[in-house]
Amino acid sequence: MQKRCSCGDVMPMKLRTVIYSNKVEIDNVPIYSCPSCNRSEVFPEVKPDLTGLIGQLGAQPAKQTFLFNEWNEWAKLLVEAYYEHKHSDPAIVRKMTEERIDMLLDLLAVAQATGDPDWMADIHKRLSQLSRSMLQYG
Repeated sequence: MQKRCSCGDVMPMKLRTVIYSNKVEIDNVPIYSCPSCNRSEVFPEVKPDLTGLIGQLGAQPAKQTFLFNEWNEWAKLLVEAYYEHKHSDPAIVRKMTEERIDMLLDLLAVAQATGDPDWMADIHKRLSQLSRSMLQYG
C-alpha cells in the first residue's frame, strides 16, 4: 500500500510509533512515509481514531504506551497482515478485510440475539472503521 508524495516519490505504508506530548507512545499506527523527503502522513482512515485516543489522554498525560491496533480494527488487520502473514499486497489485505467484515457481521448477529447493546456498539464501531478503509482501498 502506497501513495504518491508531494515531492513525486512513492510513500509506502509503514506501521510506526507516534509520540504524543513526549510521554505517550502509540505503536502500530499506519503511516505513509516518504524515503526521499522524510514526509510522513497518518492514514486518513485511522486519523479520527488516533485523534480520539489522543483527545482522551488530555493535555498532561502520564507516561504510557498504547497499541493502536487495539483501538482500531483497520490497524489490527494491517498488523496481522504484515507481522503474522508477511503480506503487503493490497489484494490480500482486501481479502483479509472482507473476511474480517464477514466475521464481525456474524458476531453482530450473536450480539443482537443476546440483546447486548455494548457489544453491538463495539461491533458497529469496528465495522465502521473497516468500511472507511474499504471505501478508500476497495
